[in-house]
Amino acid sequence: MNRPDRPRGATIVDVAQRAGVSRMTVSRVINDGASVRETTRKAVQDAIRELSYQPNLAARSLVTAGELRIGVVYSNPSAAFMSDFLVGVFEEATNAGARLILVRGESGHSPAPRDLEKLLATGVQGVVLAPPLGESAIVRDILRAANLPVAVVASGRPPADAISVRIDDRQASWTMTRHLLDLGHRRIGFIVGNPDQTASAERLEGARAAVAAVEGAELVLAQGAFTYGSGLTATEELLDRDPTLTAIFASNDDMAAAAVSVAHRRHLDVPRDLTVVGFDDATVATTLWPPLTTVRQPVRQMAAVALDRLIRALRSPQPDGGVTADHVLDHVLIQRNSTAPPRRIDAAPDARTDGARLHV
Repeated sequence: MNRPDRPRGATIVDVAQRAGVSRMTVSRVINDGASVRETTRKAVQDAIRELSYQPNLAARSLVTAGELRIGVVYSNPSAAFMSDFLVGVFEEATNAGARLILVRGESGHSPAPRDLEKLLATGVQGVVLAPPLGESAIVRDILRAANLPVAVVASGRPPADAISVRIDDRQASWTMTRHLLDLGHRRIGFIVGNPDQTASAERLEGARAAVAAVEGAELVLAQGAFTYGSGLTATEELLDRDPTLTAIFASNDDMAAAAVSVAHRRHLDVPRDLTVVGFDDATVATTLWPPLTTVRQPVRQMAAVALDRLIRALRSPQPDGGVTADHVLDHVLIQRNSTAPPRRIDAAPDARTDGARLHV
């Protein structure tokens, strides 16, 4: 026999929405925290009274003791990227004494709304979003409605209402493309990343800008999706369409590894016959032959900084302080064995590394 649904009591999310403040501000009022404006305190107290909200004493004691519950929502097809991301947030959570609650979507897709609602019901006080979920309208709308502070990692165009931690994708891509041009390459294949991620567009624009500045240079495009399989398809397409390409720049290392595989299958030597470069400096960049020249995106550090900044904002004595900061970390051009001047080029200009540090 089905039991009748119990009426749902008001939650801290309901109080925050009624008062027009964040859940952290409601928590400060409940716990008699300092640095809450009197008008804000009154609005929260009125909402508590109107909704007959009863604070959860166990949750209240946890907040008072300083423990934070942080949601981590992720769904990324690159296993290497996600490994570094999760290590970064776990290490920072351990250092900060925060409890992480993980929610995973499938194959780059957003988690189901019911899964996000379950996350909110656990009492999380903030959320870290791995790419591409920082750009998911479904995810952001649900979190915005709950008045939760959010930290977004690796968004090419960071949202105005969240903490953002990223690199300058456009400049990083310009740096790599400029490196290829300085080696003497003029026909460069470019594998574009997932079209649903703004970082993909930023990397494409950076490559285009570098090529546009060099007479006779051309960028030949193929669409990828940041997965190894999409890199295989895109590389086959590029080489079938234009056998005169001397270099391929893939928007991440998974796709670059696929490009190396296709080159080997076609009996092309990398880098003598075809230069291949990637982006991220993931584990795969050093586990294949030849090891990849790539852009090092400090994924582990980005994840750790995102969680650190979110925790700082939650613990700040200033209401909602620091929840919209944009943190841009350094990228590094890493030169390994997958790059060389194109054949029949006797000399090439010195490589320039504007906008990045160079590590050989």
